This record gives sequence, structure tokens and C-alpha cells, in this order.
Amino acid sequence: MENRKLGRTGIAVSALGFGGGPVGFLGTEQEKVTEILNFLLENGVNFIDTAAGYPGSEEAIGNAVSHRRDEYTLVSKCGQAFDDLEGEAWSAQVIGQTVDRALRRLKTDHLDVMLLHSCDQEVLEKGEAVDALVKARDAGKIRHVGYSGDNEAAVYAAGLDVVDVIETSVNICDQLNIEMLLPEARSRDIGIIVKRPVANAAWKGVGQQPGFYANYTTTYAERFAAMGIAPGDLGFDSDAAWPEIALRYTLSQPGVTTAIVGTTNPSNAAKNLEAVAKGPLPDAAIEKIGAAFHSAESASGAQWTGQR
Repeated sequence: MENRKLGRTGIAVSALGFGGGPVGFLGTEQEKVTEILNFLLENGVNFIDTAAGYPGSEEAIGNAVSHRRDEYTLVSKCGQAFDDLEGEAWSAQVIGQTVDRALRRLKTDHLDVMLLHSCDQEVLEKGEAVDALVKARDAGKIRHVGYSGDNEAAVYAAGLDVVDVIETSVNICDQLNIEMLLPEARSRDIGIIVKRPVANAAWKGVGQQPGFYANYTTTYAERFAAMGIAPGDLGFDSDAAWPEIALRYTLSQPGVTTAIVGTTNPSNAAKNLEAVAKGPLPDAAIEKIGAAFHSAESASGAQWTGQR
């Protein structure tokens, strides 16, 4: 497994990471979560991402691998209001409580990174939410402050001196952040975590993904159809190659540190490991995907923004 430096944090993380959204939203059994996470750790994956807003995810991860805490980098997200916590969304009060609750749920004494979970730019500009994470960092509860989001808000976050890590959308159907955010992040040595790196399997079409994926698959599926590109155009044999193509495309983008893939299927986890081991896509394939995206975007008459 290739390791990459998470920007100025200096932390070496695996190019492939684990995204904890699906195991929460899809109510994956604890036994399967434990199986998948231990399998990934044993095969070189050392990056785990979750969030307060993924129901049951923090608890499941803590139950599964907290005894192996020194083997992985741990990231969670915060900012929303919850019924069991006091305070309004994005307030210092609710963020402080969410950090403490994450530590309990994940059975650890620190998070390597805590991200503000897709707040608007005006929340960042107000400063209270960012300052709350700085306070948690200074108290030793988290090691680095970060932001999860897209487009102009992510670029704004990249310009904040205290932000060391950004999680954002980059994939075959979501390319604005490649041009808008990644150059700025590289210039400031900010670590980049990519969410939805396989575009929620857009090639399957609308309505073919269960649960919470439905919030994102329509946009991606429509974009993918408009792009009109096939594996054969990229030097691959069949549609079965799309997961590999998509993951390798994302990890080929300069400035991307790690791509988190959420899976509840151990066999899919193994396939992701195999895909990452093959390295970047050929330059010609990367160029054809980019050209197809921009041609379809232009034909649509609207900018295809990052899907947060």
C-alpha cells in the first residue's frame, strides 16, 4: 500500500482509506464492520474517516478497532446540532460536546483530525466554529483542524492558517475541485481527503444504489450518462472495470492524499486494494475522462459544481 504525506500534518497515510458513512447509514452489523476494518488494517490501510452525523458509525468503529488505535489515523466530523447535545449548530458549545462524545464513542484519547462537516462559508467567516476546534486542538483532544466541503467554501477554508486538512469531492463526475481547490491546497501544503472517489458507482444509473446514496447518485448518474465515455475508450475491456478506473482516476490527481471508500462488503474492500496497487491511470485515460467531463458540462449550459 502506497503511503502519502497528509500535507503539513506530516502524518503518513495510506492512499486508500475507509469511509465510515455506509456502515452507519446502512446499519451494518458490528461483526461485519469488525471484519472489514481488521482486514483493511492487515492489508496496509491506516486511515479511517467517520462523522458524528453517521448514525452508529463512531460507535461501530470504536468497538471494532480501538484496541489497535496506534495503527491508524482517525478522522471525524462535527458541527451539526443533535438532540442529545446542548447548543445550536456550529456553536462552540455543540462542537465541544461533539468532540468529547466522539472520543468516548471511538474509545480513544485523541482524534488525529476533526473536520467541520460541510458548513457554509459564512460559518467559517464568523469564526466561532473554527475557534472551537482550535480550542480542542490546544487541549490535546484533536491534533489537527480541518474542513469538509466543496467549491468556494473549501477554497476559503484552505486559506485559513489553522486549517491543515480538507475533505472534498473529486471523481470522474465531480471535477471542479480539481481546478478550484487542489492547486491552492498544494501551495499551502494542505492534506486532501477525497470523499465519494468512485462517484457512487454512477455507471449503474439512477436509483441503483441503496439508502443514503440516493441523495447523490442522481446528479452523478446524469453527468456520467452525458459524458458518454466507455471503458474501451480508456483501454479497458468492460464495464466491470469502472470501479478500478474511477478509484485510480481520483488517486491520480496531484494533491490528493487519500481516497476514502465506504464499503460494507469485504470482497469489495479486497477489490479496492487491488485497484490501488495498480497505481495511477495512464495519462491518456486521465485526459480523456477530463475532456469528456468538460465537454458534457459545456453542453449542459451550467457549471457542474462539487457535490458536498
